[in-house]
Amino acid sequence: MNDMILLKQGEIVLKGLNRRRFEQCLINNVTRRLKPYGQFRVYAIQSTVYIEPQNDSCDMDGAFDAMKAVFGIVALSRAVACEKDADAIAKKAIEYLGDAMAAAKSFKVETRRSDKAFPMTSIQLSQYVGGELNEAFPHVPVDVHTPDFVVHVEVRDLAAYVHSRPVPGAGGMPVGCNGRAVTLLSGGIDSPVSSYMIAKRGVRLIPVHFFSFPYTSEAAKEKVIELAQTLTDYCGRMRLCIVPFTHIQEEIRDHCPEEYFTIIMRRFMMRIADRIAADNDCDAIVTGENLGQVASQTMRAMAVTESVTNVPVLRPLVGFDKEEIIRTARKIGTFETSILPYEDCCTVFTPRHPELRPTVAHAEEAESALDIDALVEEAIRGMEHIKLKVGDSL
Repeated sequence: MNDMILLKQGEIVLKGLNRRRFEQCLINNVTRRLKPYGQFRVYAIQSTVYIEPQNDSCDMDGAFDAMKAVFGIVALSRAVACEKDADAIAKKAIEYLGDAMAAAKSFKVETRRSDKAFPMTSIQLSQYVGGELNEAFPHVPVDVHTPDFVVHVEVRDLAAYVHSRPVPGAGGMPVGCNGRAVTLLSGGIDSPVSSYMIAKRGVRLIPVHFFSFPYTSEAAKEKVIELAQTLTDYCGRMRLCIVPFTHIQEEIRDHCPEEYFTIIMRRFMMRIADRIAADNDCDAIVTGENLGQVASQTMRAMAVTESVTNVPVLRPLVGFDKEEIIRTARKIGTFETSILPYEDCCTVFTPRHPELRPTVAHAEEAESALDIDALVEEAIRGMEHIKLKVGDSL
């Protein structure tokens, strides 16, 4: 029946002379995501990406569900193609949408005619197809204001397409079109959401987790791997970096003022993330920090921790309240994993009375007893790399 998938592009359509670069990035991401579901032809014409199965063995249901998580797509629909003829379009609508029409309480037809050479206007074609559908399903009345079911007809360059109401896509920009960044991934609720939000802006991510065994357990590490694996549905394949952080935290505990423990720990995280960014051609560091949520996330504290970096620090959650963050975590499927009771390194050696008004000068003085370069180098050398792909089982 020529069943296919239509993907409506989002912000890409607003791009100028370099639009084709963004569009090609989207096509590459779509093609890669479709591989587990069979062989497909993928191409773009007039702000729409077309996905055509090349044989009957293609898993169309699986492919359609996978496309819902691809950034750069605002809407998608299962559709059928036919020749650009009013009778052929009406016949195909009756055939392809027959079950849905039979179950509907009311309907209408909406037509988009990008091929202006087609002899009928959009309204005329909607009326004609609607009339044919009404004859085929006389028990289903037409309701142009609040229909129970909408039949969509698109007349485009290559063919006409019939489909039901599109479903929302993931939106945003294609992953990879706006560079790469290191994202700090803890086992909490916030950092997976911040990673998702930056990936939605077209950024390919290298997640970094700081692991403090034996103060944090192997179960805590597995929890973070599971979170990163969940994020691949949206972010695509990633390489998770597990950084050994125990020695650094012990050195901070043994040689630094207690009120600066968290600030100095965060400064080491930023230094290591900055080093990983430089080694992997990344242009930014992403954190899940949220203004005022804890003592280390005041404006002064964030200024002190980011002062050791050479690239921008992006904080997509900085103005969110916790309910907004939790709502997004539920939406992307990370919330239930994030609330598992396994602590991460941020809870190790927490000061009883953290410094609320830190300065760069005081932080530098507080960490002056440490061999900072040697500790960073040791952590980088001990880093573990875990490759994650969409659909991998844990």
